[in-house]
Amino acid sequence: MKTLSTQSPDFSAQLDALLAFETAQDPATDRAVADICQDVQTRGDAAVLEYTARFDGLDAPDMAALTLHAGDLAAAFARLPDHVRSALETAAARIRRYHEKQKLQSWQYLDEDGTLLGQQITALDRVGIYVPGGKAAYPSSVLMNALPAQVAGVGEIIMVVPTPKGERNDIVLAAAHLAGVKRVFTIGGAQAVAALAYGTQTVPQVDKITGPGNAYVAAAKRRVFGTVGIDMVAGPSEILVIADGSVPADWVAMDLFSQAEHDEIAQAILIAPSQRYLNDVQNAIARLIEDMPRRDIIRAALNNRGAMILVRDLDEACAVANRIAPEHLELCVNNPEQWAAKIRHAGAIFMGGHTSESLGDYCAGPNHVLPTSRSARFSSPLGTYDFQKRSSLIRVSPEGAQKLGQTASVLAHGEGLTAHARAAEMRMVQHVII
Repeated sequence: MKTLSTQSPDFSAQLDALLAFETAQDPATDRAVADICQDVQTRGDAAVLEYTARFDGLDAPDMAALTLHAGDLAAAFARLPDHVRSALETAAARIRRYHEKQKLQSWQYLDEDGTLLGQQITALDRVGIYVPGGKAAYPSSVLMNALPAQVAGVGEIIMVVPTPKGERNDIVLAAAHLAGVKRVFTIGGAQAVAALAYGTQTVPQVDKITGPGNAYVAAAKRRVFGTVGIDMVAGPSEILVIADGSVPADWVAMDLFSQAEHDEIAQAILIAPSQRYLNDVQNAIARLIEDMPRRDIIRAALNNRGAMILVRDLDEACAVANRIAPEHLELCVNNPEQWAAKIRHAGAIFMGGHTSESLGDYCAGPNHVLPTSRSARFSSPLGTYDFQKRSSLIRVSPEGAQKLGQTASVLAHGEGLTAHARAAEMRMVQHVII
């Protein structure tokens, strides 16, 4: 990993170069996705079946063969070994409890003239969650996307998950069972996103799509946004660790590995006020990496976008962290609450040496769908509130119509919108229409 120092005259430029990531959509991918989405919108099920056969090697006679219902999910749950079922149930319970705290409530109040103002909270009718499939299994993605929707009161949660060559993963389906999913379509890619967004003869149209995927899935989510809502278009995974030397170097090295192992463009950064400690972590990395099954990916990620940053003190470390605005921020320091108060921009803050980022990924409770690529400056983790929407409530009393009508009339005339003004004036007891 390269080493930077805030005392270097060109530190700012070095940091900008470290954080730079090309987010522009690949034109070839975008064109392919546009064609797929248009085809699914036009031909529906027939297009989905063709793309599933082409990309997943799964030649199904109809969509019924690609559809799983509540009984299938319950059966998958029952087939799991006891210790796996227990782990899923523990994680689901913790995630559900945390997201119940986020649930928004309707509210209202009366003005002094009797006018009622407020906000009505309602859940989305139907959402779609995309879960990556193939060689890897991601039950945590199911829990993190479906449970907030269930807690919010969403009427129906539809899940799509690719099953290349028909290989279904019981732990993924079991997680869907625990999270309140009643219907799963074993389809993936841009065609699955398009099916959810536009609806087909079999796949119902949803109101919002959440969940991670490859470049084609991300491009499809960008394309259908506006027809439906989406959670975000996520970039490479990121971890930033601020360490004061009180946490074993091996722990920190492994935490850096935990994100670097995702892919070669993941980012892992360590900030510390001690060069000696940075050296200790470098040595730990060199010693531990050979035992990592994904060591080639980890090594590439650390070489490509990893860094160690030497700062003057922890105050400066927090300032640099706020500039980076990481997806995951670990505070491997004494008195982590003190330093957490100085963090303004981070997807999730992991406080204290025993709080590994991996616990947040799976079972601590908060959501692991987090803003990346510095978007933590203006966005938040996925949560229950993402599956609820707000409607303003206004009930103007006769008395309120007199006072508010005068104000609205003046402003509407000022904008040249006569009908607006007259609609307010007609409700006033004494009014003169000019």
